[in-house]
Amino acid sequence: MNAPVDVSFFTRAAKPLTSYRKYWAARFGTAKFLPTSRAEMDALGWDSCDIILVTGDAYVDHPSFGMAVIGRVLEAQGFRVGIIAQPDWHSAEAFKALGKPNLFWGVTAGNMDSMINRYTADRKIRSDDAYTPGDIGGKRPDRAAIVYSQRCREAYKDVPIILGGIEGSLRRIAHYDYWSDKVRRSIVVDAKSDLLLYGNAERALVEIAHRLAAREPVQSITDVRGTAFVRRQDDESGKGWFEIDSTQVDEPGRVESHINPYMTTSEQAAEQGSTCAKEDGEKAATETIAAGAIPASATGQSGLKNEVNPAIKPLTFFPNPALYGKGSVKVPPRDRTVIRLPSYEQIKADPVLYAHANRVLHLETNPGNARALVQAHGEGTTARDVWITPPPIPLTTAEMDYVFDLPYARGPHPSYADENGRHDGATKIPAWEMIRFSVNIMRGCFGGCTFCSITEHEGRIIQSRSEESIIREVEDIRDKVEGFTGTISDLGGPTANMYRLGCKSPEIEAACRKPSCVYPGICQNLTTDHGPLIKIYKRGRALRGIKKILIGSGLRYDLAVKSPEYVKELVTHHVGGYLKIAPEHTEQGPLTKMMKPGIGSYDKFKTLFEKFSLEAGKKQFLIPYFIAAHPGTSDEDMMNLAVWLKKNGFRADQVQTFYPSPMATATAMYHSNKNPLRRITRDSETVDIVRGDKRRRLHKAFLRYHDANNWPVLREALKTMGRADLIGNGKHHLIPTFQPMTDGTYTSARRKNSTASVTPAAPVKGRMLTQHTGLPPRDNGSGKALGVKPLRKPR
Repeated sequence: MNAPVDVSFFTRAAKPLTSYRKYWAARFGTAKFLPTSRAEMDALGWDSCDIILVTGDAYVDHPSFGMAVIGRVLEAQGFRVGIIAQPDWHSAEAFKALGKPNLFWGVTAGNMDSMINRYTADRKIRSDDAYTPGDIGGKRPDRAAIVYSQRCREAYKDVPIILGGIEGSLRRIAHYDYWSDKVRRSIVVDAKSDLLLYGNAERALVEIAHRLAAREPVQSITDVRGTAFVRRQDDESGKGWFEIDSTQVDEPGRVESHINPYMTTSEQAAEQGSTCAKEDGEKAATETIAAGAIPASATGQSGLKNEVNPAIKPLTFFPNPALYGKGSVKVPPRDRTVIRLPSYEQIKADPVLYAHANRVLHLETNPGNARALVQAHGEGTTARDVWITPPPIPLTTAEMDYVFDLPYARGPHPSYADENGRHDGATKIPAWEMIRFSVNIMRGCFGGCTFCSITEHEGRIIQSRSEESIIREVEDIRDKVEGFTGTISDLGGPTANMYRLGCKSPEIEAACRKPSCVYPGICQNLTTDHGPLIKIYKRGRALRGIKKILIGSGLRYDLAVKSPEYVKELVTHHVGGYLKIAPEHTEQGPLTKMMKPGIGSYDKFKTLFEKFSLEAGKKQFLIPYFIAAHPGTSDEDMMNLAVWLKKNGFRADQVQTFYPSPMATATAMYHSNKNPLRRITRDSETVDIVRGDKRRRLHKAFLRYHDANNWPVLREALKTMGRADLIGNGKHHLIPTFQPMTDGTYTSARRKNSTASVTPAAPVKGRMLTQHTGLPPRDNGSGKALGVKPLRKPR
């Protein structure tokens, strides 16, 4: 079975990555690690770098790290690529370490947004950083993409700056910034970059690199998909576009003249061409028909003739000939159409226009039909337009194989090693440890969850690798990665089970504008065949030296239940004691704002999970994740969720509070109190927003109903809500009446972020075990027991 993207519009719409003629520097060959110092450049025989990549992450040469992928792709095109990882940003000196790049700077904050990496959902500073050796926080600045761009400009001001990564993707237009609680300008303006590449940028970056190598000025590169740039409003290169004005949500209604208060009722009626008297009204109507103002057929008085003025003919209405194939309407071509969003100044001052702009942007995310967007920043002589070209064309399966089959070293740069030359001690990089023995099999997600940023970055079209490429990587891990004990920790991606799923119709796929393929139900045009994924699982676990293949990526359980055979294969062979899934909530209020399925889908999956676990003779557990304080969540919703958790025996420790990431639909709800999932007007649906530390703590407390430190807050809230019946010492009560001695502290699963270290109580006999009440640590393939399960990826 071929991947749906390979037979679609997208395959034919872009130049293949492998079709470019290699740059002359390809003669230098392939580096084991891309150089990070002058000494390494000298060892390779380089006098300079063509491209220098600056990243906020430690350099790990692995296909799960964005800079490694970009670096290897550019190297394969023949360019000499150097990397400056986590530089000292306090001056430009660290940015001169590799000399002046011949073509351009490539700048990214890293695999994570620097603000999300640095701050918790409560805006508290984290003390750790999983992308830094030793898990040490503070190795990158806040808003790292902006700071790095400024330093690059200081180091060599005439070298073009190409900005990329998820931090750039989520800030490509004016956006709400949770940390400063205000709307900020597009990052292209603040960073003063020449180009911003959003999404997975291999295709755009390869084209731009070759065009710059051909001495094309960066200012003239305005036609590459998946890019954003600043253009003056009077720039000639911006002429010749058909502009759709979408700067307002207000529509003018019927305009009526003011009534003279001194007129009588009859005079007012006469002024408006009507009358008050019934008989006069009938006479006037007859005269109007006779005058030809109203077709007689519309009144049933077809026998009347126009005897007043025979020259006046009745109006005749004809249907639109285009609807009957008798004509055509000329619509401007999409590739020359641009939608003008409300300006930065407008959306900064008007949250309703912010929600409107967010809705328009999300409707223009399908590469098959998206139009360019433009947004004004500044006024008068400082006015600039930020142009955003349509999203990049997804990679085909052959191109995905090309990217992932490049010669990655699959480990951290040797400069991070300890005195024994290893990376598993004081210099361990937790993010690498997590994915060390995992394989990425696909990209993209068509789930459309409003709180998640995957769709805004990677897109809705699933990009899948071939089975052969995946198996080759599994064998490489087995044969080449030090410390491998026979367990592959994950075969997945943004989700575990969207591999090779897509639209049944190429035409529908290219025309669709739905934000989700699985909400409110699974689209009838979506393939749900898990056969290719089952085949990979079976083939992978049959390989020599592979003891077990686990699935660590989040599972889309509403899709999984469509394929019981897949659930059986998964539960029987690929669950390492527990499986994480994310129902997120139980109540329809918040679920409709998240675009998540109802809890009934979870119950169906749970039934299959328990059935197949029993058949396999295994004691396995589902670990559900839930979100507190999401837009659209009432206090009653959280109370009902807490009751459900207790009824089902769950005691959650890793509680995720809603985190408003830039550009997400749920963030637009948070800022505007409007629902961008529907048409925005001044009177459109408003959304209940959980703001303020007190209410956010309450929602979090409901998820941790079992923590005695939360009981005083919950008692007060339950009494206020009129639900004191949930306070008592019986099994059916949510919290008890008594209050034990507590120190008021909370122990996070991320131990460094805890206010105190508290030893968890021993699990009670007969209580359902979860990860946090007695479930054994999961094997990640390293042969070492981990005391703390890796966190869910930030959204």
